[in-house]
Amino acid sequence: MKDIVEISSKLVERALSEGFDEAATIIRRNKRTMVKIANSEPSVIQHWTTTEVDLYLVKDKRIIVVSLEPSSLDEVNKSIKELLAMAKNIRESPLYAPLPEPETIQPIPEMVDKKILESTEDPSKLAELIIETAHRETKVDYVAGMIDLTYGEKALATSKNARLYEDSTSLQSYLRAFSGEDGSGQWAVGLRKLDTRKLEEMASIAARYAVESRNRVEIEPGKYDLILSPMVFGNLLDLIGWMSSAFTIFMGASIFMKNKPGDKVASSKLTIIDDPRNPELPGSTAFDDEGINTYSKPIIENGVLKTILHNTKTATKAKTKTTGNAGWIVPQPWNLVVTPGDYKLDELIAEVKRGILVTNNWYTRLQNYVEGLFSTITRDALFLIENGKISKPVAKLRIADKLPRLLSNVEALGKEVYDIWWWEVRIPTKTPYILVRDVHTSKHTV
Repeated sequence: MKDIVEISSKLVERALSEGFDEAATIIRRNKRTMVKIANSEPSVIQHWTTTEVDLYLVKDKRIIVVSLEPSSLDEVNKSIKELLAMAKNIRESPLYAPLPEPETIQPIPEMVDKKILESTEDPSKLAELIIETAHRETKVDYVAGMIDLTYGEKALATSKNARLYEDSTSLQSYLRAFSGEDGSGQWAVGLRKLDTRKLEEMASIAARYAVESRNRVEIEPGKYDLILSPMVFGNLLDLIGWMSSAFTIFMGASIFMKNKPGDKVASSKLTIIDDPRNPELPGSTAFDDEGINTYSKPIIENGVLKTILHNTKTATKAKTKTTGNAGWIVPQPWNLVVTPGDYKLDELIAEVKRGILVTNNWYTRLQNYVEGLFSTITRDALFLIENGKISKPVAKLRIADKLPRLLSNVEALGKEVYDIWWWEVRIPTKTPYILVRDVHTSKHTV
């Protein structure tokens, strides 16, 4: 702890002595252990430590933000000197606002889990657990995936005398199971604390979907009611969370450009919360990158836009207050939590006359940011629903619709929530299955 706090403070002092008007530094040090799974065996175990130094430097309202992975402190000091020479060639920032005065931070208790720290010594036991769990489904041929265990430290220092430190653990894992010629299923989990039950649940879901999705048939694209799994809705929530940032709104890259808090933007069934103090999710933090306390806030509540996410710069421009979501440049959500509904999964399925259960997706792309026109390709298990029952597994389709319409057409939500975090769900998310009416699909083409 002590060393990175002292180093971050010294870097701020060095930046000011070189001639910068304001400075902030964040040092992140992560000790990671990853075990990779291939052909139903732990294949590679890797251990490494990374140190990242982020610098925020201001000269005459000109802002420079850089991220370094230095081999020494001298390397950072040299970069600071070079960056000062560059500052005169940069325009004044239209979003400039002075760094805020430091706050008394309310820490989040129990962010470090001893079980994760112990598991970093031999993560193969966890890998064997999820492999064995997946193969309880006897028709699974093999599985692949990974478990990533991290102990992270973060130190923040600013020229306003903020001196802050936080450490935490996290676990990220995903598993993909294969069965027969075309059966596949995948699930993921992201946690602050080791919970073997959730790892087993991940493996069981992936295995079950792999077996049930064998012998897929083609269906015609068109308009369907869709039940989106937490994997899929979590991926789309990444976009919604990103678009709720004031910066993306200012840049003209958000579906909320024409909205203000109080506007109805979604179904009244839907509530999405930025929950940075949730101790279960790996995005939790007590303070943002400006040293401001974080707090839980609804982005959308019962279909109504409630909060645009701000740092002090965007808040100054919008004549409002920061929401504790800095990002020195781009405000961002920390964790996204969807308020669950009242339905079991089979009850959601029973609500569908003709539709599709979508368990996974990838290659999500936006064609028009303001309209929210997007497409995403379904992946792994996909099931046709007819008259309230799953009738058969089907081949992949492309979902092609608009985010505002999708949000407005949310009909029902599951009661059970899942903690999802992997490379297609970058913001840790807690969400249930969700039923959306009348979603457009098209043929998937390579």
